[in-house]
Amino acid sequence: MKQTETDASGLTPLLADVNSLEAQSSKGSASVSGAVFNICTTMVGAGIMSIPATVKVLGIIPGFVVIFMIALLVEVTVEFLLRYTQSCKATTYAGLVAESFGSLGSIAVQICVMITNLGCLIIYLIIIGDVLCGNQSGGTLHLGILQEWFGIQWWNSRAYVILFVVLFVMLPLVLLPHMNSLRHTSAISILLALVFIAISSAMAIYALWKGKTQKMRLLPDFANQVSVFDLFTTIPVLVTGFGFHVNIHPIRAELGRPSDMSSAVRISLAICIAIYFSIGFFGYLLFGDSIMADILVNFDQNSDSAVGQLVNDIVRLSYAMHLALVFPVMNFSLRANIDELLFAKKPVLARDTTRFAILTCVLLAVTYIIAIVIPNIWYFFQFLGSTTVVCLSFIFPGAIVLRDVHGISTRKDKIMAILVIILAIVTSIIAIAANLWSS
Repeated sequence: MKQTETDASGLTPLLADVNSLEAQSSKGSASVSGAVFNICTTMVGAGIMSIPATVKVLGIIPGFVVIFMIALLVEVTVEFLLRYTQSCKATTYAGLVAESFGSLGSIAVQICVMITNLGCLIIYLIIIGDVLCGNQSGGTLHLGILQEWFGIQWWNSRAYVILFVVLFVMLPLVLLPHMNSLRHTSAISILLALVFIAISSAMAIYALWKGKTQKMRLLPDFANQVSVFDLFTTIPVLVTGFGFHVNIHPIRAELGRPSDMSSAVRISLAICIAIYFSIGFFGYLLFGDSIMADILVNFDQNSDSAVGQLVNDIVRLSYAMHLALVFPVMNFSLRANIDELLFAKKPVLARDTTRFAILTCVLLAVTYIIAIVIPNIWYFFQFLGSTTVVCLSFIFPGAIVLRDVHGISTRKDKIMAILVIILAIVTSIIAIAANLWSS
């Protein structure tokens, strides 16, 4: 008993039906490697910078266990989504939820996606501005790379530099109409993330050889700094680091064989586990308990040698470039969901050049303005982003399985769905309460 997405939700899907997609030129052009690059790029964003801080709170052993367990749960919920997508032929995440919960479910997904992705894009621009232009925190001025190289000038202020990046880097990338068109920039983005990890690892190994590494804890330090509730505050950071569910459908739609998506997901999760393990271990080894919530701050320091300063600049620049290339991938799903919510009766977005260009430019302008007006939204994003990502990654997929409108869920699936939802709700409530209490 199958229903189309339009019958279930009353909404016209953003992308064409799977059968019509197969006839499009973009269909079949994407490979598994391209899908892997796009999935990894979605996951390895700003969250990578906070992984060492979570390891500091949890300790080495629990930190690695939690990273692996979250990746395992993500793999389970992604399989839920893929299985139901195959059965109902939904072409968007919102359409898939609409099959089970109607238009209200679709709107809930779209709102979560918009809040999460818009918050990520704003943070990306803020961090890029911090790297290039510096910032002022607690009365202390931290110079950016451009200010260190050329001094403080009007043209290297935050507003002008971010505007330049938006117009000449972001805009050409976000104007690409298909997700598969971003596979090369995604590959470069992952390469830059690996460069960052390689340099950080080399610095940690060199410090270990010189006997200058920091003391690491294998377990949480309950005696001095860490409470049980603090452990739960690390969960949203790690969940955000593995959140890519919103891009499952556009990436799957452009694969030559949609069945290859499961393999692409598993490969991507394995890569990201290795990346997070590496940066968590070596970052903590390098900076110890002095590690900041954003490890990039720890690299923003004067070096005793020109070589050391060059290494610091390379680390910061590689990260800024990485985020610049992650930006269009996150923007793709944001734009798709806004278009589906506002223009449900219109033709496919990629075919309407005028609407596509206007929506793209408006989103980019809004992101730029907020990033300039609000230069620090870490706590705001941590509260909203963590809750919406938990819904997208765990609660919605679990609810789809429990609703089971197509009768394909097994008893094991439903038990797993219940456990996932309970874990997501309990850890989120405790994390939010702990953050509010500490603030």
